[in-house]
Amino acid sequence: MGVEMHALVERLYPLCRSITGDGVRATLDIVGEYLPLQVHEVPTGTQVLDWTVPQEWNIRDAYVADASGRRVVDLADSALHVLGYSVPVAATMPLAELRPHLYTLPEQPTLVPYRTSYYKPEWGFCLAQETLDALPEGDYEVRIDSTLADGHLTYAEHVVPGRVAEEVLVSCHVCHPALANDNMAGVAVAVFLARELAQRDPWYTYRFVFAPGTIGAITWLARNRERVERVRHGLVLACAGDSGQLTYKRSRRGDAEIDRAVAHVLAASERPHEIREFTPYGYDERQYCSPGFDLGVGSLCRTPYAEYPEYHTSGDDPAFVKPEALEDTLALCREAFAVLDRNRSYVNLSPYGEPQLGRRGLYDSLGGRSDSKQAQLAMLWVLSMSDGTRSLLDVAERSGLPFDAVAAAADALVGADLIKA
Repeated sequence: MGVEMHALVERLYPLCRSITGDGVRATLDIVGEYLPLQVHEVPTGTQVLDWTVPQEWNIRDAYVADASGRRVVDLADSALHVLGYSVPVAATMPLAELRPHLYTLPEQPTLVPYRTSYYKPEWGFCLAQETLDALPEGDYEVRIDSTLADGHLTYAEHVVPGRVAEEVLVSCHVCHPALANDNMAGVAVAVFLARELAQRDPWYTYRFVFAPGTIGAITWLARNRERVERVRHGLVLACAGDSGQLTYKRSRRGDAEIDRAVAHVLAASERPHEIREFTPYGYDERQYCSPGFDLGVGSLCRTPYAEYPEYHTSGDDPAFVKPEALEDTLALCREAFAVLDRNRSYVNLSPYGEPQLGRRGLYDSLGGRSDSKQAQLAMLWVLSMSDGTRSLLDVAERSGLPFDAVAAAADALVGADLIKA
């Protein structure tokens, strides 16, 4: 499955995306080949919380050409080469006049940076420092064939129905051009996670949101004030495919059920990992966790944003994304959501003393299993903690037993009429 996810990353990678425009639509068209999507178009000027939907930006061509007509910087070579949201320009100017509009990374001279100017009219090009250093003085033709006009902000949703109306929100951003890990890897994991969930009979309803960063999440929140009340858990997926260890950032609450579920799964699996506390900076978890909403939404990545040299540069290409890392991130999501879906509180129906498990065949049914002692201990823990106020995740955390063992014990005890939800 990692290879399939990587193939999707490769398809999405070259598209010239931004927070609005046809690049986002083309991205969602490809995602729509994998999942049925409900696509939303929100008009320019729409008030969304404290923000306003901006004008739509589209671009057809952009280049810098030398006196011979050779394109020394060309959008056709990489979507990173143009400053995002650049206004149109058609001019000829000397290099000295052009320089203030050229963005490089002197400390990483072979890489092209990712730069944008969403809310300030500007134009510019991004290029490698070594390319700039090789440009001779003289006149250059500068061309940006773009439009910035009233249009729409585009985002999409996919819903996996569950047995209850309460929802788990999975969110990823679809605005970054030519950046594979940030965030086409997150999109790919979300797509394949949704497809897996559709093959099950999940307890919760799972809502996947594919939206531009910041303004997209804010727009979704503004348009779903009533639905937000149904969101019980949530996860923002980003930077999901590099070779670094898994990193989880807690929700603003710090002890939301998603925080505990991910922490438990990571610890039980003995994967190398790091758990970080919430900060109001990062990806769209800061929108979902803003005080007025305060949703239990954490953020999952591998190497966090801005902590790898390739971040927001041309070094973040499909080769930087590893199929095995995508597979591992997907597996963690699968395991954490299985905990959320199975977590219940039970009441012990025989609370006075320890019930006789052997008489009910519960010990005998485990004979010969290598984990029979663990299973028996899990039953005793579930019986001991089932007072209606503690969940199976509480039991797993308190006992140090794997959640799967605790859940299996609960199933056995329900079958023997010893506990009930």
